[in-house]
Amino acid sequence: MAVDPTGPVLAKMLEEGPDGPFVMLNLLRFAPDGRASYAEYSRRTAHFLKKYGAELVYAGDGADPLVAEEGQDWDAVLLVRYPSREVFSRMVSDPEYQEITHLRSQALSEAVLQPTIPWTSRRKS
Repeated sequence: MAVDPTGPVLAKMLEEGPDGPFVMLNLLRFAPDGRASYAEYSRRTAHFLKKYGAELVYAGDGADPLVAEEGQDWDAVLLVRYPSREVFSRMVSDPEYQEITHLRSQALSEAVLQPTIPWTSRRKS
């Protein structure tokens, strides 16, 4: 299962997304014994969020879903606000950040990273 974004996917996100702040939805499924590695990744990522003007809005463990198909439950969810898609791309491309991404990769068996578009950014029809 995919856990890390690829260059082509990042390029598409930059081309297609609106300018301005956005929130990235992170849905995480941990590998066996992956929580400790993800906790270390999170601790070390705080520096980069601050450096790039991003903010952790929410982090929490997934509880039993009220409505979900088999396999749609997640171990954790995070919401991270970024100043722009370009800033997100710069952060994940930062060579110092790249040095810690292995912690995230080894911690997860599956992930969803989904940029969101604020409803206030949508054109009114």
